[in-house]
Amino acid sequence: MPIYDKPVRLLMRDMVDDIQLKSGDIIEREQIIDWFATHYPLIKIGTVSGHLVLLSTNDPSRLNHNPSANKQSDLFFRIGTGRYRLYEPLTDPKPIVKGSVPTDEGFEVPEPVFEPEQSKIDSEFAYEHDLRDYLAKNLHLIEPGLKLYHDEGISGIEFPVGGRFIDILAVDAQDGYVVVELKVSKGHDRVVGQLLRYVGWIRKNQAEPNQKVRGVIIANTITEDILLACSELQNVALFEYSLSVSLRSVASN
Repeated sequence: MPIYDKPVRLLMRDMVDDIQLKSGDIIEREQIIDWFATHYPLIKIGTVSGHLVLLSTNDPSRLNHNPSANKQSDLFFRIGTGRYRLYEPLTDPKPIVKGSVPTDEGFEVPEPVFEPEQSKIDSEFAYEHDLRDYLAKNLHLIEPGLKLYHDEGISGIEFPVGGRFIDILAVDAQDGYVVVELKVSKGHDRVVGQLLRYVGWIRKNQAEPNQKVRGVIIANTITEDILLACSELQNVALFEYSLSVSLRSVASN
């Protein structure tokens, strides 16, 4: 339910009208956040940032927030980190929607040829997305009562935090925030710093004063350096995942 009389996606259009943003004008994320802080202070920064992703026609992460096909989600065109202009339907590439394949300048591109190491990197990247999507639908595997964060159509998958993205933002049975970071291969201790940065951002910009925020790291292997880095932390849980395949015989006739 919207906090105010309009949902955020429509308030974004009010903002465009209020500041008289014209075709070709560039606007920064901070300007948009400041406008909402002035006019609609109850709307959280994460919700505003999520809608910037949703409403940017060329941002692949908008697919996590189910952009509609009725033009309501086609407002901005992202031209760099934290920089936007109005979407130009006559000259810009078609908006990214479910089932589309984003390409440079809207043209088809040849299938890339990867070197072995690059192929491994890309396959791990795709695999991490598959693992993320599976866990987002099965958060009870982490703990009972854990649910994916949602707010006005903004999903906790790839939740935007200051120009970066949390793999999964969830809410526990006590209404506390849980930040989940995934590593498909061996994790390294730098993931701990990354996680703590996200936890701090959520605590500062998203959580209510008495709302708890904690983190979860899920990796194929939790290494000794991660265990050591987390040994003094009370708000970080560690998990290792494993996959199994079972076969059953199927008659051929």
